[in-house]
Amino acid sequence: MNAIKRNIPNLITLSNLVCGILSIIMAFNGKLICSGLFIFGGSFLDFFDGFLARLLNVNSEIGKQLDSLADMITFGLAPGIIMYHLILSQPLNHISNFEFFFEISYIAFLLPIFSSIRLAKFNIDTRQTSSFIGLPTPATAIFIASLPIIINQYNTEFSLELLLFITITLSMLLVAKLPLFSIKIKSQEQLKSTKNIIRLVFLIKSIILLFIFHIAAIPFIVILYIFLSILNNLLK
Repeated sequence: MNAIKRNIPNLITLSNLVCGILSIIMAFNGKLICSGLFIFGGSFLDFFDGFLARLLNVNSEIGKQLDSLADMITFGLAPGIIMYHLILSQPLNHISNFEFFFEISYIAFLLPIFSSIRLAKFNIDTRQTSSFIGLPTPATAIFIASLPIIINQYNTEFSLELLLFITITLSMLLVAKLPLFSIKIKSQEQLKSTKNIIRLVFLIKSIILLFIFHIAAIPFIVILYIFLSILNNLLK
């Protein structure tokens, strides 16, 4: 019975990994919306594996390593492949050299490269127990996962320049020495802290944005998270 209890969070983590694998398969089959939805599913599972581990008091080193490996697939490689296909889907009427265009699309794989650096740093950085340094990989992943859904929902397109800008900017933010608050409240003593006011503002504004813009709100929520984190740093 103890073995089952101890491995419940690990099963959730492995389910997150399965979501990442399915996301990659969907992306290579040209089903970018389904691919993005699997990343959203993985994000949901990623939240609950840690929550259950704390609730059941079964934190373990193998669980920590499994979590990073699953995150690398679901929040690193999968969004990189989505971005790769988004770039390749751009019209070529303003690009004469297809080979050059094809090589540009490889810039999308900066996302898994910098995600791996971000996850490795997180595992050995003792400063990131109650906050983050650099943009968390799930935030980057859901930003990318929302793009094909937005394109379909609003019948719009993102320019090649914008996609490249998003890729490079998010990659840099993953490893930036930028303190970012966590939305989790871990003790009663934090309830009246400045950081908690920032959390409350973030949650309220996020709900409003989701209510108004639905899935299109995701990129703005990630930008809001970064902006409020910078504001929180200035208020310290």
